[in-house]
Amino acid sequence: MTNAEEYDGLTAATRAVALGRPKRIAGAAVNVPVSFTSTYVADGDVSYARTSNPTWEALEEVLGSLEGGSARVFGSGLAAVSAVISLVPVGGVVVAPRHAYNGTTGILGERSAAGALTVRPVQADDVEGIVAACAGADLLLLESPTNPMMELTDVPAVLRGLADRYGDQRPVVVCDNTFATPLVQQPLSWGVDAVIHSATKYLAGHSDVLLGAVVVSPQRADLAERLHTHRTLHGAIPGPMEAWLVLRGIRTLSVRLERATATARVIAERLREHPVVVRVRYPGFGAMLSIEVGSEEAAETVCARTRLWMHSTSLGGVESQIERRRRHPLEVDTVPVDLIRLSVGIEDVEDLWADLEQALAPEAPAP
Repeated sequence: MTNAEEYDGLTAATRAVALGRPKRIAGAAVNVPVSFTSTYVADGDVSYARTSNPTWEALEEVLGSLEGGSARVFGSGLAAVSAVISLVPVGGVVVAPRHAYNGTTGILGERSAAGALTVRPVQADDVEGIVAACAGADLLLLESPTNPMMELTDVPAVLRGLADRYGDQRPVVVCDNTFATPLVQQPLSWGVDAVIHSATKYLAGHSDVLLGAVVVSPQRADLAERLHTHRTLHGAIPGPMEAWLVLRGIRTLSVRLERATATARVIAERLREHPVVVRVRYPGFGAMLSIEVGSEEAAETVCARTRLWMHSTSLGGVESQIERRRRHPLEVDTVPVDLIRLSVGIEDVEDLWADLEQALAPEAPAP
């Protein structure tokens, strides 16, 4: 495998392409193979494939380098979230944004109802409120931007506040970096303990795989070991083919994200001027945005009318996707019923805008 340290001075876009490859030996393959095995010969470093796999290791090398830590891959983004929540002791306290990925809020709600932990919801952009809520907490879960409200958290300010108020007694701090990707921000460099990814989304980029990851700060080897143990004992592992697909997707992450972000900026600006759109929620970076269109019926109508935008419940793929989020029972009731989440893909910007514009037009024909 490549030596990640040899590439430390290169940009993230270059490391995404160069790392996680076999050693350069004459006649060797350029890409790592998909390692289909459940069992290993005795007395080696690995005895069983629930512990490790060479294809996982290549992916973990790339993700670890991009985020600046030690990566562990999981069977899905939600499996990665579950692993992080498993760090909380029985009866512990989790502080989390009121508006977050509904799988995350769903798990927290389920475990809270079972008496396993207490959840303290906070407003994502309220730094002082977040810090105050962390008194005696075991875990602080952050998203920036939040899904689907696109709220931003000043994570460095939160970390400073935690250090000033609680010192070494501050909770473990974990940030979901799925929307931004490590090409936009690296929360570990701010002092966060770990980051979560639904690698299904931008990292894989083609809507064809489920996989999650947690990348842990070099200063928190203890957490990395606990997450590894959780993955092994709970069987929260990805298949080797899934790991290989995400690794392949990461190779083009930079160009995909650059194109999608440029298009998202144009779309966001035009939507701000559209008479039907009540509000545009765009953080100013990345390719995710949300809009509000006045009513639940109007939002459903817009989603049903698009021909190019895919009406589907995911994001981060090469195809643009659109969805009214409150159609899902797990979505919190403070998300507006007319909020539409947009995941901008890599299609031509004018084609995307023309499709969205006709879908928003009051006189548009029924689908």
